[in-house]
Amino acid sequence: MSNGDFAPIQPAQLHWQEHTPVARDFDDPYFSRQDGRAESHYVFLNGNRLARRFAALADGDRFVIGETGFGTGLNILLAARLFAEQAPTGARLELFSVEKHPLRAGDLARALAHWPDLGAPATELLAQYPPASPGYHRLTLADNIGLTLMFGDAEALWRLCPARVDAWFLDGFAPARNPAMWQPALFEQLAAHSRPGATLATFTAAGAVRRGLAEAGFQVERIDGFGHKRHMVVGTFGADPAAWRPGRQRRGEALVAGAGLAGATAARALAERGWRVTVVDPAGIATAASGNHAGVVYSTPSPHLTAQNRFYQLSYGHALRWLARHRFPADGQGALNGVIQHYVDDKQRAKIRAAADSGAWPDSLLLAGDDRAELRGGGYLNPPAWCHALLDHPAIRVRRAAVTALASGTPARATLDDGEELAADAVVIATAGAARDMSVDGATLDWLPLKLIRGQVSYCAATEASAAWERARCHGGYLTPALDGLHCVGATFDLHDPDPAPRDQDDDANLAQLRHHLPDYWAELGGDGIRVVDRRVGLRCQSTDFLPLAGPLPDPASDDLAALPGLWLSIAHGSRGITGTPLCAEILADRISDAPPPADRPLLDALDPVRFLKRQRKKR
Repeated sequence: MSNGDFAPIQPAQLHWQEHTPVARDFDDPYFSRQDGRAESHYVFLNGNRLARRFAALADGDRFVIGETGFGTGLNILLAARLFAEQAPTGARLELFSVEKHPLRAGDLARALAHWPDLGAPATELLAQYPPASPGYHRLTLADNIGLTLMFGDAEALWRLCPARVDAWFLDGFAPARNPAMWQPALFEQLAAHSRPGATLATFTAAGAVRRGLAEAGFQVERIDGFGHKRHMVVGTFGADPAAWRPGRQRRGEALVAGAGLAGATAARALAERGWRVTVVDPAGIATAASGNHAGVVYSTPSPHLTAQNRFYQLSYGHALRWLARHRFPADGQGALNGVIQHYVDDKQRAKIRAAADSGAWPDSLLLAGDDRAELRGGGYLNPPAWCHALLDHPAIRVRRAAVTALASGTPARATLDDGEELAADAVVIATAGAARDMSVDGATLDWLPLKLIRGQVSYCAATEASAAWERARCHGGYLTPALDGLHCVGATFDLHDPDPAPRDQDDDANLAQLRHHLPDYWAELGGDGIRVVDRRVGLRCQSTDFLPLAGPLPDPASDDLAALPGLWLSIAHGSRGITGTPLCAEILADRISDAPPPADRPLLDALDPVRFLKRQRKKR
C-alpha cells in the first residue's frame, strides 16, 4: 500500500537487442547501442569534468554525485572507477541514485556482463544489490565509496534526501518517452540539493529541459552530443562556477559507551569513516541483552509503508548486507538460510499475507503461504561473536570501564568510574536502559521514554533429531538450530519486571509455548524429557513508540530543543537489535561525520530522540 511518497516498486520490464536492454514501457534503450560506456564517459564524466575534480581532491574531502536514473548502474560504476584512479585514498565518494523501476538482479548481471573490466565496484554492486523495496538502500562499493540506491519516484525521493550534491547525472529515458520525470518539480529539487557551483550533465538537449533547469537556477549550455546525437547539455548551479568547494569529512576521537550490538555497530561504522574509537563497558563485550547464545535476524512484514514499518524493512536488508560484507556468520556462528514464521493466529496470517500481496515486500524477501511464511536471507547467529567481529578493527580499542558522567561540548568529556576524564569529539551513548541514569551536564536523562522488558531464554540440549534442524523458526517465541550443541528456546516477555534471576517457571513457559505452536519440534527436542542445560535473563530496552532512538541527544531545557554538542544516542533497539543496529549505526556515523546518511528525512525524524520532547511540548 502506498504511504504518500513511498509505494510498492514495479521492477523494469525488458526486452533485449543483443547486449542492450530496452525498457518495454518506454521503448527506450538503457544506453547507446553504439557504445554505451563511451557515451556515459563522454556525457556524464567529461560533462562534469570529474577526472580533473577528483584529482584535485585532498585527504578528507568528500564528493557527492546525484543521479536521476540508475538503470544498469553504468554511469555510477564508471564514476567509481575513475574516482579510484584519480582521487587520493583519504577522500570519499558518496553516490546517490534514484530508480523508479529497478532492474531485476539477473537482468542487471546480464547487462553488466558486457563490460567485465568494470572491476570490484561492479562485483560489489551485484553482490549487494537490494530487493525491489521502496526507499533508501546503502551499499559499499569500496572502503571510500558508498552508494545509496533510492527506489521510487525521482522527485519525491530527492525531495526527502539529506544529501548535498557536487555533480549531477541527469539520466533516465528520453523526455519524449518519460515526460513524467522531466518536470519543473524535479529541477527545483536538483537545485535545492546542489552545493554552490555544483555541475550537471545530461544527454538530452530538449528545450523544455534547458528552460526548466535555467528557471531552477542552473546556468545551462548546449554542447556537442555523443555519436549521432547533435547536442547535450551541461550546467552549473549558481552564477559563479568557481564558488564550488568539496565537502569535508569530519573525523576525530569518538567514545562509545556500551559494547553490545548498538555500541559495536556504532563503533565499527565510525572506524570505517576514519574515526579513532574507544569503547567502554564495565562488563566487557556483549554481556547484557546482547549476550544471548543465539539470536534471530528477522523483521515484521507489514503492507503499510509508515516510517516505522519502513524502518523494519530497510534495516532488515541493511543488516543482511552488513553481515555479508563482514562475512558473518562463519561456520559454527550461525547461518543466513531463511527464517520460518509460523502464524500464531488469523490476524498475523492476514497481516503477513497482505504484506506479501501488497508488492511492498517482494518475493525475494518474503514468501507467505497458508500456514507459514519465510523471511528470505534471514537466519540466526551468535550475537557476542558478531560484536567481537565488529570491534576487531585497528581503529577501535575496548576498555573495561563505566562512564559515570558526561559533559557536552566541543570536545565532549566523559568521566569514568576510576576518575579518569576522556575528551572526545563525539560520544555515543549505547547503554540501553541504563542511559536514563546517565549524568549529562549534571542532570540525568530520566525524560527518555524507555521501558525495560525482561526476557528469559532457555538453552536446551540437542537430540539426534534436533541436531539436523537447519533454520530458525519464529512462532509465539523462537527456536534456533543448535550452536555448540544448544538450542535457544525463547523468550519470555515481562514488562515492569527487572528481576535478573532466572526462574524455573520461565523455562516451563518457554517449553509450553514451543509445544503449543510447534508440537513436532517440541517432540524432536525430547518432549517431556527436554533437557534445559542453562538459561539467561536479559532486559530488552524499548521506546514507547517501538522505534530506536538514533540521533543527537537534545537539550530538554533549551527553547528550541537544540542538540547537546558532541553527544549522541543509539538505544531502545528492543528485540530487534541484530536487525536494527547496523542501519542506526550507519545513520549515526554519517551524521557525526557531517556526511549524508542513507535514509530519508521522515525516517531520520522518526528515529531522532528529539521526537519525544516535541510531542511533550505539543501536548502542553
